[in-house]
Formats: sequence, structure tokens, C-alpha cells
Amino acid sequence: MSLRPTLENRRAMPTMEGAGVKLHRAFGFQDPSELDPFLLFDDFRNERPEDFMAGFPWHPHRGIETITYVLNGTVDHGDSLGNTGTLGAGDVQWMTAGSGILHQEMPKGNAQGQMHGFQLWANLPSSLKMTAPRYQDVKGRDIPEIIDDDGTRVKVIVGEFWGKRGPVDGIAADPQYLDIFVPAGVKKTFKIDTYRRAFAYVFDGAGAFADASTPQGVLLEKEVAGEEVNIRDMSGNRTLIRFGTGDEVTVQAGPEGIRFLLISGAPIQEPVAWHGPIVMNTQAELMQAFADLRNNTFIKPAH
Repeated sequence: MSLRPTLENRRAMPTMEGAGVKLHRAFGFQDPSELDPFLLFDDFRNERPEDFMAGFPWHPHRGIETITYVLNGTVDHGDSLGNTGTLGAGDVQWMTAGSGILHQEMPKGNAQGQMHGFQLWANLPSSLKMTAPRYQDVKGRDIPEIIDDDGTRVKVIVGEFWGKRGPVDGIAADPQYLDIFVPAGVKKTFKIDTYRRAFAYVFDGAGAFADASTPQGVLLEKEVAGEEVNIRDMSGNRTLIRFGTGDEVTVQAGPEGIRFLLISGAPIQEPVAWHGPIVMNTQAELMQAFADLRNNTFIKPAH
């Protein structure tokens, strides 16, 4: 067994998307090889409806898959193929854009006006860039949850873990997508396939991810008694942890416990030509996609 080192801890950065939705981006629009096959990860969490109600009106996608996981509130969606629906708390949608789709996602808050969810983009290999679009909508009640003897809870959204298999399947990146809660003070180890790229995203509580020897948090500069000092701080809310190679990760939960997503996938290792919501392999393919949009030939007929 080999412990995956933590290559990097970084905070998700505030940004704005869609028609004015305030969110935090953990990664995206930078080096696409960093977490290949994953391209982008957004945390859309708001307490005020005015920060999210404008939503994500009609926009195109080609060459990728988008994974939306809703924790609070709802998201109404519709697309150019005539599909419509609503994602509620705990629900997941895995959309394969493939050859191209136009869709919209309009979030609504819960009874307290809160909205919280995540969206992950996964790349498609060249052989599947122009595959037919499809959806997998999964209700929260259909996602298996495992509760270990020490109180650790794991929801298996995609992939297999602790003898349970998630309901989403047939994904090009062959990913594992877990929602994990580790209770206060518990130290826990989770196995990950050695050949997958992996990251964790902390969204509640805090904990220290082990770095090949002793658990430690991210190194931060803080002012203590009027002086700047370097101290170890636990990975907390809205923190991305990027792991190196190995077949397991270990976390020591803090005094309030820790809840995080643990996501891994098989790298595609192909060239990436990316602009906005369209990800292809070459600049020529990218230019063709935008020409298709201008010529109203972006949506391909079903075969």
C-alpha cells in the first residue's frame, strides 16, 4: 500500500458565471493536464436568491460531460432536444454533451432561500467527442450510502466502493465520485486505484490529509500577536486537495468532522483545444464547432 502525497491545497476562488451567478471555482480554464480527465469544478453555494436566480440561460456544450450534484435547493433544466426536468436536493445529473447540445440550468433556493450544488466537467476522448448526447438523472434516494462502524458515511455516486456501486454508469473517464463524511476525531483511509488522477474537495468541517508520513494541513501565513508566522492549518471549507500517485488517501477529521468529495478518474492524455463550453482535440475542430453554432448546424440529427 502506498499513501498518495498531497501535491497542493488551494482555496476555491470566487467568480461569476451564467447570467450573474456567484460561485467558487476550485479549478478550470488553466492547465487541462493537471487533473486529466477533469477540466473544471464549481461550487455554487449561496444564501441569497439574488446571487443565483439569474441562473445559466441557454448555452452550448460539445466534447465533454457535465456532472451536477445538488445538495440544497433545486435546478430546473431544459435542452435543445426537448428534455426537461428538475434536480432536487441529493439528486445528480450526468450529461454527456457529445456532438453538441444547447441547454439551460436555472437554480432555485430551498424554503430558506439557500442554494448549494457542484458542477464537474469531465473530458471526452477523441473517439467519443461526437457521440450522441445523453442524460443520466439520478434521484438522491437511489444513491447508495454506506455507514461504517465508526460513523463514517460514504455516498457512492459513481463507481464501486466498499461493495456498493453507484447508479451512474458508462462514463468515458471511468470515474469514482464519492461524498464522504468522517466524524470528529476519526482517522480514516480510503483506497483509490493507483492509475487514476484524484482530488478531494472539502465543503463542510475541516481535517488534515496525510502527506506520506504525518497528517498536516496547508501551510499558511497568519498574524499571531502582531507577527507574521507560518503555521499548519487544517484543510477546511472550499478547499481543493490535489493528490499525487498511490493507492490510498488518509484524512484525520477535525473537531467538527469533515465532509468532502473524493473524485478520481482515468487520464485521457490527449491534446486539448478548449474555448468556453466547448472542448475538442484540435484548433480546427474547435473552429468547426463555433462555425456550426453560427450556421445553426451545431445540433446533429439522431442516428
